[in-house]
Amino acid sequence: MKDRIKRFFLAEQDIPRKWYNIQADMVNKPMPPLNPATHKPLVASDLYPVFAEELCRQELNQTDRWIDIPDEVREMYKYYRPTPLVRAYGLEKALGTPAHIYFKNESVSPMGSHKLNSAIPQAYYCKQEGVTNVTTETGAGQWGASLAYAASLFGLEAAVYQVKISYEQKPYRRSIMQTFGAQVTPSPSMSTRAGKDILTACPNHQGSLGTAISEAIELATTTPNCKYTLGSVLSHVTLHQTVIGLEAEKQMAMAGEYPDVVIACFGGGSNFGGLAFPFMRNNISGERHTRFVAAEPASCPKLTRGEFRYDFGDEAGYTPLLPMFTLGHNFRPANIHAGGLRYHGAGVIVSQLLKDKMMEAVDIEQLESFEAGTLFARAEGIIPAPESCHAIAAAVREALVCKETGQEKVILFNLSGHGLIDMAAYDKYFSGDLVNYSLSPDEIKANLSELPEVD
Repeated sequence: MKDRIKRFFLAEQDIPRKWYNIQADMVNKPMPPLNPATHKPLVASDLYPVFAEELCRQELNQTDRWIDIPDEVREMYKYYRPTPLVRAYGLEKALGTPAHIYFKNESVSPMGSHKLNSAIPQAYYCKQEGVTNVTTETGAGQWGASLAYAASLFGLEAAVYQVKISYEQKPYRRSIMQTFGAQVTPSPSMSTRAGKDILTACPNHQGSLGTAISEAIELATTTPNCKYTLGSVLSHVTLHQTVIGLEAEKQMAMAGEYPDVVIACFGGGSNFGGLAFPFMRNNISGERHTRFVAAEPASCPKLTRGEFRYDFGDEAGYTPLLPMFTLGHNFRPANIHAGGLRYHGAGVIVSQLLKDKMMEAVDIEQLESFEAGTLFARAEGIIPAPESCHAIAAAVREALVCKETGQEKVILFNLSGHGLIDMAAYDKYFSGDLVNYSLSPDEIKANLSELPEVD
């Protein structure tokens, strides 16, 4: 057998110096977020009470293609970036497919996921503004852990509201946040008005990202010198994640190939956009015709079964109205173990791209995701996070189509995180205790009927 290259590495000097803002290249720009009181488009200053000011400007920037990465942020990226691109020879062999499968391994960050790519700049901009406290929500805990770590780097106090079911399912993720000094509260809680209202209406509410966002925003807006930070959904978060795709572009060139299909799991859109958007700009220019596939859980299928509407990003209605594919902000996702994907809506950029048919979406049942994750672990030696298992399952589907057709397509997916702190979920899978969750059309319709009317 000839010598094969398994992993493709870049040098530190190859870490991107700018983030890529796909909004500048989009033919149809995302519709504007609206002030929920006036239904008028937001301007950056409307967001200043909640976010650091530079993040507000990045959020609404639809003109600048490239945004400079601050030197201090780029230096901290060197703790783990560039991350390797890996040829999945073992997975190819296990599937018997002629496809060439690659994955960008974001699990090698100190927190074990891609989330640190945005946590560091968000904490940096808060520190630059003189903020002393930050709040956030987290589902599976990967974002909360990353924000807690980033806050500790800049001497900020962090308060994290973790979705209650994930707080109980993933105790070691909670321990990681506490190790870095964060205060962690299961959401919904009795510590905020939003949490009290939710628990009054539903005492056994197991939480969702929408509920945790409400509580974190309320704390940020009622605490002096405090700002809210977000792990996905918003445009500035996805902007920071484009370091993934920008590196992957260079690494695919090193491999002498270009992806026919780019895949990532989908909760709010940050890791999908982070990998896909740099490649998608070549589709927009007409140079390439790559397919882009977002893999979401079948139990929370906003892209495949939701509607494109204006909706709140949280359950209590504290956020601006966002133009998104949504299941309704009151939607209560099933208690799947992919906690980072249990969110009712999609980011505004991804929503517009899906509306314009620039990308596709598939939904994956929980059991299929763990079957694919287990196959990947045995073939490649890395136990993936439950969220990442959805991307792997979608990649497996594509590879098996190639097996049937004989096509030698190039498939690239994002391994957004490892699952070493998610072994309780794997235990349940192996014991047969995990189930698939069905979602009735009536349940979706009921939630969507409650959305605010916007002209």
